[in-house]
Amino acid sequence: MTRECSLLLPRVCAALADPRQPGSDDTCLEKLLDWFRSLTEFDPTVELVQDNPCLTEFIASVLALPEPSPSILSFTLRLAGILAASESRFHHLQQEKLLVRLFGTDGPLNSAVWEDASVRSGWVEGVHSMMHHQPALYFLCNGGGIDVIFALQGDPSLFVASAASRLLVHMLILSVESETTKPLSTQDCDWPACAQVIIKHIEDSLQSSSASHIEQSLKLLTNLFGSCRAPWTEVLWLGIAKQIESFLTEETVQARHMLANLLLNMARSPVFCDPEGSFWALVTSALEHLTPVQAGPLAVGILRLYKCPQDVRIQALTVLLQPMDCILRAASQPLEYAGLLDESVSDPAAVESLLSSKSSGASLLCQTLARLEELLSLIHLPVDLPYTSLLRSLMTILQFCNGFLNPASPLGSTISRILINCFRVQRSALDVLAALSERKGCDTLIESLFNVLLAYLESPNTSPTVLKKTFQATSKWLVRLHELSCSNSQWQQTEKILEDVFLVLQKRLCSPCWEVRDSSLEFLTVLIKCLRDQDEFRQSLLSSEVPRLTENLLEDPESYVRASAVTAVGHLAFITYFAPESPVAGNEYNKESTVAKLQEILSADPEGFPRRAVISIFTKWLRQGCTGQLEDTEQFVSRVIQTVEHDLDWEVRLGGLELVEVFCSQTICQLGLPKCSYAPVSSAAPSSTHQNESLQIFCRTKLFRFLFRSLCDCDKPVGQRACDILLGLRGNFYPISTLKDSQGTEESPAGQSIAWLQRTLRQGSLAQNFPIGAGNGVDFEDPESMMLALGTIDLEELHDELNKSSDHVEKSPQSLLQDILATVGTIEENEADCY
Repeated sequence: MTRECSLLLPRVCAALADPRQPGSDDTCLEKLLDWFRSLTEFDPTVELVQDNPCLTEFIASVLALPEPSPSILSFTLRLAGILAASESRFHHLQQEKLLVRLFGTDGPLNSAVWEDASVRSGWVEGVHSMMHHQPALYFLCNGGGIDVIFALQGDPSLFVASAASRLLVHMLILSVESETTKPLSTQDCDWPACAQVIIKHIEDSLQSSSASHIEQSLKLLTNLFGSCRAPWTEVLWLGIAKQIESFLTEETVQARHMLANLLLNMARSPVFCDPEGSFWALVTSALEHLTPVQAGPLAVGILRLYKCPQDVRIQALTVLLQPMDCILRAASQPLEYAGLLDESVSDPAAVESLLSSKSSGASLLCQTLARLEELLSLIHLPVDLPYTSLLRSLMTILQFCNGFLNPASPLGSTISRILINCFRVQRSALDVLAALSERKGCDTLIESLFNVLLAYLESPNTSPTVLKKTFQATSKWLVRLHELSCSNSQWQQTEKILEDVFLVLQKRLCSPCWEVRDSSLEFLTVLIKCLRDQDEFRQSLLSSEVPRLTENLLEDPESYVRASAVTAVGHLAFITYFAPESPVAGNEYNKESTVAKLQEILSADPEGFPRRAVISIFTKWLRQGCTGQLEDTEQFVSRVIQTVEHDLDWEVRLGGLELVEVFCSQTICQLGLPKCSYAPVSSAAPSSTHQNESLQIFCRTKLFRFLFRSLCDCDKPVGQRACDILLGLRGNFYPISTLKDSQGTEESPAGQSIAWLQRTLRQGSLAQNFPIGAGNGVDFEDPESMMLALGTIDLEELHDELNKSSDHVEKSPQSLLQDILATVGTIEENEADCY
């Protein structure tokens, strides 16, 4: 602790303990506790409380108050817990008899203030903080505090109840691991005293008739097995396994829904991974007896495990796929195709009943689909999925939802009525459909799949959000279709599907709904990114009206659509303007006109989104070497810089700096300077000719004015990026050993102007006010001056200043203590009435 803080702390403690003072801000109190945690974390000695007696005086003062503020009392409890986390400070506080008055039966426990949840929460957190050594454990167990924690498990405040459960787990682990002299075993189990009390409480609660008590113990066990992987947890489990197993077979037990999380945490523990152990039989029983809704999370969790018996894994997969199998079987009677499952784990009637219910059918399907998507997101699946049947089931769900399927079975008719126009099921099914595109084994259904997707794209009843999901799935399957076409030469099928897609896209680009136009443009951009090198795709696209309609949307009244149109047009240019081969006959595109439109948007669009999109596209063109075909790259960059440096949107200015960075890197590499972008040159000077040429280019493009002005930008990311670029340029132009001292350069006019620039930047990086005027004498277009600026201005100092946190002063403990004093009104200069 610094001397300044030690002088302020007594005043802070006195102010906080004074009931006449207004309460301090809770955020300040939290920060103060964080400060004390950092002080005590690496210093277990008693000196902190001995050198700062105001801390114990503060605790005693709060305890002496007849009606302390709940927030201050809660703060005091938590502070005492933090201080008592080391044995030496614990004993010091014990000698002062403060801990027993705070956490014992004569403390807040039996006062009216205990009714406040923040006090109960502070008590639990305080106990948890001190619970790092045996004396604290004995203090609590012997003083009756453990019974308080048992009661708080059922606290009406969920936050308090959850904290109490975590505290019991922490105490159980501490008791076993600090008090046990020899490893526990099933044959010789001698639990320590505190552990015995907690375990007895768990066993009694599990055997009680109270549903809430059973739930509390199951939560505790779930937390325990999730946080502790010690061998003794198996000894504990064997004592309660029979009781847990009985919950699966007793229909009246209300806590069965909690068993999935408990069993999953156990399955992740190496203690229970033995495939021959009795634990896996219990998992199998749970998959069989839990309802489909309860068993779903357990099934997908088991399938994510790599250490799991194969028969349990197959059973979990069967449970997960059961609703999808039911959908497939309900679609036709008799069944036209093979189902997903050969046999069921649990009663199929339960799944059919849920799917037939209006209240539960859609929810069950959405949960199942979300778990399938989670499973498909894994790079390596530990189990083989029946992809073809799963895809068929997904298509059936989508056809049920849009009414395009007339099922023959009564069950299918019921499910169809429930799912018709159910947007959330459609979105979930399309997400899984998109994920399936990356898995092999669905090739035989590709034509049927695109019929379903096109039906959704064409239907006027498809909602904008569902349409967006349909576009996403379609783009992924079009990429998959191309891969299949390359392998089996079915080009005609691909061309027909692409033609149909672009016909639909033409209509959607003209939709009166802006969300639909926006999604359509995003879809087109994704397609171009993925397929622009494929001849069939380019021909189908350029022979449609899509390019013309896309360019028309640059003038859309909705800014989001204009931004998406800019991005789409920018990517379209890689096919229409920048492709090495000529565009398809009949498609004449005015390249200069399009570029002019984008530059007009950059300079004049009233909304930020389209302007950001333009600078992003220009940077992409420059990075891929396309701008040389438009016009002289130097003039192009210069024009863009002069436009964006005055833009009011900081993201546009930041995008301009990214373009500058790409331009600098490309220019330096083309002129034969170090190939690695912004690598410092060696002490041997680089080629003077190349150096001068690149400097002249950068000056002509007005690049330096933009960079130095950006150093004082009111938005810090802009200044940071500009400083990084300048440091990179200096590293290329100056050998590390030849940087100049700015004091020795002030004799020449250029030196004087650069010295002025150095002083201005030091002020401007803080004031964000870069003066632009004729009198400053800095010529940003003069190569000699800019070379001098790079060599003399202390860019490292500016870099450090720009990278400081905006609240680096305010974050200090001293500032925090001053803030608290100011809040409670004890600093005179802050007492003036500001109103």
